[in-house]
This record gives sequence, structure tokens and C-alpha cells, in this order.
Amino acid sequence: MAIIGAIIKKAIELGYAFTSKTEYHEIQQQLLHDLLVKARRTHFGKHHRFKEILYAENPAEAFAYHVPFFDYSKMQNEWWYRLHQGEENISWPGKPAYFALSSGTTGKESKHIPVSDEMLNAIRLAGIKQVGATANFDLPPTFFEKEILMLGSSTKLNENNGYLEGEISGISASHIPAWFKGFYRPGEEISKLKDWDERVLEIAKRARDWDIGAISGIPSWLELMMKKVMAYHGAKNIHEIWPNLQVYTTGGVAFAPYEKSFNELLAHPITIIDTYFASEGFIAFQERPETRAMKLLVDNGIYFEFVPFRPENMNEDGSLAEDAPVLNLTEVEEGVEYVLVLSTVSGLWRYMIGDTIEFSDVDRAEIKITGRTKFFMNVVGSQLSVDKMNAAMLEMEELFNIKIPEFTLSTARIDGEFHHVWYLACDTNSNDKALAWALDKNLKEANKNYAVARSKALKGVFVHTVPEACFHDWNAHRKQKGGQVKMERVMNEERFSNWESFVKKWLSEKKEYNTAPHR
Repeated sequence: MAIIGAIIKKAIELGYAFTSKTEYHEIQQQLLHDLLVKARRTHFGKHHRFKEILYAENPAEAFAYHVPFFDYSKMQNEWWYRLHQGEENISWPGKPAYFALSSGTTGKESKHIPVSDEMLNAIRLAGIKQVGATANFDLPPTFFEKEILMLGSSTKLNENNGYLEGEISGISASHIPAWFKGFYRPGEEISKLKDWDERVLEIAKRARDWDIGAISGIPSWLELMMKKVMAYHGAKNIHEIWPNLQVYTTGGVAFAPYEKSFNELLAHPITIIDTYFASEGFIAFQERPETRAMKLLVDNGIYFEFVPFRPENMNEDGSLAEDAPVLNLTEVEEGVEYVLVLSTVSGLWRYMIGDTIEFSDVDRAEIKITGRTKFFMNVVGSQLSVDKMNAAMLEMEELFNIKIPEFTLSTARIDGEFHHVWYLACDTNSNDKALAWALDKNLKEANKNYAVARSKALKGVFVHTVPEACFHDWNAHRKQKGGQVKMERVMNEERFSNWESFVKKWLSEKKEYNTAPHR
């Protein structure tokens, strides 16, 4: 019997059993109060009357009245730029210890999100709570003695103007507690490597020396890493390398589009635990095995507001309308899409993170990620969300017996009329016209607004299938490879033009290579 594992498992079960059941709304109101008190003397707090808000009869309403919505550009241009000029106490007391670089899926450059010491502590506490929640999953005691492979970004951070910066996974991994280092893989030496391909090669070289029980990371890059490890050792599946692999924790993206291709790398099913960890903070994790929904961390440094995701609440650039209504945890409903708005211990205030979520269980504060506000395709009124796109991809996989781990689309004018143009990652031969017809039919049946648009201004649908490697190479081409990088699902006209040029060149080069005489 695994005595140490049994002790650890029992300790986790006991710790989890005494988790507080206090009302989530009350916890959130107290958290808002604490945030306002802490930041009331900052430049942001003085400008937006935090002291007055604290004395208001309803501080949450006063907060929403006095403080406008912010997205990254607005927060950066109005406030955070002063941090880089050496100022302190801008939107949070003192100076942030780090800046988290986002993957930049919707912008031309990476965002620089402040990360305070309080946020790093909140992330550590969230990790402990997530470990505690494993008491709800049927995992054997031996699991708690295995190693954990965390495939994040490099832990070697850049120094820039007196600050350290890197992706949030690299920042948090650089602060792993001493007691955990014995379980952590690939370890400090490999994790510091900047080059993604070099890091994966080193993981492959040492893979057989590790007894991995759990893996963590973005699905697309984790798949690529496992394929590299399997190829290096000539293995048919990852369990030939890591026979005790039992758990995969996802990271900040919907896992469903990747599930089919991911499972093909395994010898048998493993436990999937969804996690919502973003540059802005640790937002939620899956608490129980009966659902893939994730529980919001309502007591861990983030105050949440929810805006119904409707066209009238959104500006054309994807930001929130000033008069958009906000709801709290007592007012939200199940099955409705909301734009997630955060205020945090890093000095983010009424900040639109860019994600849309839906409550699957309000009483448990459980959510699922449905998409991105800027990945919402609403040209000519189609109102097509990423959630609907993902569902359609699963239907295409089933109907055509193929795998579609990645996709992207845009709206294009062809002969003066609007069309949706899709690119699907597919490594098997497929009939693009048949896919286009089936995809169009599925979306018409699933979305009445899309069906109306197709009967009017949206004249047609085109589908192009390209190898999955093309998507990976696109990210590498943009110098965004590995770690927290996510493929943009919807592209604007400029980005889509660049994408199509890249695809054309990529396919041409591959064709030339495949048809060239091999010696």
C-alpha cells in the first residue's frame, strides 16, 4: 500500500471537508470592500472616489456608478503607462512585482498585466484549493506520490525597466513552494529554457526517467509535446512512456474541441479537470467529477461582475457599452452568456478580461467558458459565438469521422457580398464543399440569428482544410509558440489577410518539399 499517498489523500479529504459554505454573494461584497479600502489612497482610488463608495448605502452600486468599464487599452493608456515611468500607487498600492505578458490573441502586441504580491499569493492559495478538490475525484492513494508535469512558459523572466515580466504560467511556476519541487516536472533547469522546441526536446530526452501522474497546460501545446515525446521514444501512446498518467488539468480554454485528438494519444481514458487560469488571475476550477463546469473562486482576490452578452451591450470594437447593465451572483441566470468583468488585488478595476461565460449551476457558482467577446462573429447579424462554433466542430468531427483540433474564420466580401470563410485543422482527406454545406446547416439549426442572416446578407460559406501543423507554425511565425498561447477563433480583415497569405506560402513550401526528389 502507498502509505505516504494514503496519508496525503486523507489530509486532503479532511481539509476539503471543512471548506466554508458561506454565501458567495456576501463573500464577494466583503471582498469588494477590502479592495476599495486597500486602494483608496492610490491615484486611481482618489480619482474614482473610493472613499465615497465605501460610505455609500450600497457600495456595489456606487462602485458601478463611479468607475467605468475598462479594457486593457483603456487601462494601459490612462493609468498603467505611469508605472513604466517609475510612478507608484497608480491603481494598486506600491509597484507591481511583475508584469504578465498575455498571449495576445486579439491584439497586435502582448499585453502587460500587473501582477502584485497579493495576486501571487492568491494564485498559490487557488492551487491549494484545487488540490483539495481532488478529494471529490476517485483517485487512488498512489496518485498522490506521482510527479506532475506543468507545461507552461519559461520561468526565466525578462527584466524590463526595473520589472520582471513573462507569461503568467512562467511567473507562477518560478514561485513554486519548496515542498512541491520534488513533484514538479520538468524541473527548474528545463523550465528556464526560453526556446519552446528546445524545452520540448529536453522533456522528451528525460521523459522515461519521470513517473508522471498528472499533466497540466494548454491542450493544443500539450498535444504537440506528447507527440514529440512519443516520436522520440517510438511509442504508440503516451502511456507507454508514463503508465501512471491519470489526470490532466486544462488551462483557460474549452477542452471539447481538442478532446478527440487528445484521447487518441492515450492508451486509456484519464480524469480531465478543467481550470480557468488567466494572466489576470486564477478565476475558477472544476470542483467535482459530475460536471465539467468550474467553480468561481469568490474568496480569492477577485471581485466579479457579469454583463449580459448581447449586441446592445457591446460596442463595435468589442468593448462594453458605458450603460451596459451589470449583475452580481444573486442576479445571474443559468444558460445565459455573460461578459466577465473583474476587479482584483493587482489593481484591475471593472476590467473586461475578454471572455464570455455561462452559469451551469448558480447555487454552486459554477461556470463554463463559452468564448471571447472579440471572437464573436456578428457581421450582418449572424451573432455567432465561439460556444456555437465549438459545438459545430464537434458535430463535424462526428459526422465526417475526422479530427478538428483548431479552426479560425472571418467574414470576407466575395463579388461584393458577405461570406463566412473557415479554415479547419484536419490531417485527413476531406471534402471541403461537403463540410461547408454540413457546417452551414448545423449553424442554421443551432442559431436562429445565423439562419436569418443566411437568408439575407450572409450569402455563403466556404471551408478550407489545412494540416494542424499549419496552425502551430502560424503561431511560431508570430513569435507566439507554446506556453499560454491560444489560437484566435475569429480574425479581423487585416489579420485574416495575413493568415491567408501565410497559409498559401506554407502549403506551397510543403508541396515543393513533398514533390522534390529525396536523396
